[in-house]
Amino acid sequence: MIQRKAPGMEPMAKKVFKGVILLELAGLVGVYVLYHKMDSSQDFRYTMNRRLPSVLEVYYKSNEWAGLHGKREKDAQAWSAKTN
Repeated sequence: MIQRKAPGMEPMAKKVFKGVILLELAGLVGVYVLYHKMDSSQDFRYTMNRRLPSVLEVYYKSNEWAGLHGKREKDAQAWSAKTN
């Protein structure tokens, strides 16, 4: 006779699943906080431009994809005025 286990996950599988879900939620919160900080501060975008330009490029592309144009140009204009 074959024994069947009760429906549901093993305790270890539940812990792993919860851990993965928590990591994904932490990642989403982190991305939101980073986006919000870049969206609200031109100085922070300038810092991101110097340190992680690829992340700033994703920010600009996501805004353009959402129909929000002009931030890249405004930033470039402001930053060129800073250097002159």
